[in-house]
Amino acid sequence: MEQKETKGFFRGLLNKLTGVEAADERLTPVETTSETLTPEQPAPSPPPAATSATVEKPSFFERLKSGLRKTKDGLVGRIDALVLGKKEIDADTLEELEEILITSDIGVKTTVELIRTLEQKMGRNELKDGEALRAALKEEILSRLIAQHRPLDINSRKLFVMLVIGVNGVGKTTTIGKLASRFTADGKKVLLAAADTFRAAAAEQLEAWGHRSGVDVIRHKEGADPSAVVFDACKAAVARNVDILIVDTAGRLHTKVNLMEEMKKIRRVISREIPEAPHETLLVVDAATGQNALSQARLFKEAAGVTGLALTKLDGTAKGGIVVAVSHEFALPVRYIGVGESIDDLRDFDPQEFTDALFQA
Repeated sequence: MEQKETKGFFRGLLNKLTGVEAADERLTPVETTSETLTPEQPAPSPPPAATSATVEKPSFFERLKSGLRKTKDGLVGRIDALVLGKKEIDADTLEELEEILITSDIGVKTTVELIRTLEQKMGRNELKDGEALRAALKEEILSRLIAQHRPLDINSRKLFVMLVIGVNGVGKTTTIGKLASRFTADGKKVLLAAADTFRAAAAEQLEAWGHRSGVDVIRHKEGADPSAVVFDACKAAVARNVDILIVDTAGRLHTKVNLMEEMKKIRRVISREIPEAPHETLLVVDAATGQNALSQARLFKEAAGVTGLALTKLDGTAKGGIVVAVSHEFALPVRYIGVGESIDDLRDFDPQEFTDALFQA
């Protein structure tokens, strides 16, 4: 046995010296891996099962929770730090809560009403501890959002006209583009009017969205009379048997009276060509502007007859409390909220869903 092992040793040594073993190794089949592939043989793609988990898109509720994370940390996080663990609620607790709400863009008027209601509950011994206070606050916020909630019914008219307004930079034209894509996907025939003739490349931006959605855009040259664009768009909408006409307007500086007068002129043209139109005057507001959103809503409502709100960029701000303030203070329904850049991140506003996402851990 020992002699055989020695023979094997010398044979192995001889093979190494003569290159026989190397030749044998070259003849031995090896398993192909990405490391052995030549540049002409790219590594095969991983099987679908290996990637299915990574491409699965989270639900809108999960994206909403994620988008409201900054608001939750700034508002609900501070509320939790104040009330959770408290065995008794007193006037000092409500006073601290009032400060948190005001500084979180809930608005003074809405905050005062909320605190007054909570004081009444405390007087009736309904707020036994911090958990009860938190639950009562959530319930009161939700009730105020529900009170103003009215989903937009675009099927209420044969030709539904939506006038979209708002200051520059709030995402107005992008919101219009997303709405056009949405309505088109639902089988509606949509027409866009580029009545923002003052901002450079505004019409081109709207046309890009129109092309993306397969929607026609009525436009004139830059600097043209917005009312003339609207007049042509109304005529075209009727002639083409369109379901929805969406009118983009210039980013009005709400402090400029003459620009507001131009807005009134646009409304007159629309109502003359299409009786009872516009059926919706949608004010687009950047949620990140906080209290400025209240100023915009107040002045636009007076000058342009705002009937609904779209709040954009909720995912990038800690000022999401403005949703509650602007809806409640001006008795306006929030129609849409935006929590991201993709088309399906602009969604119908759901008070229950919004409140749950805000208060849920």
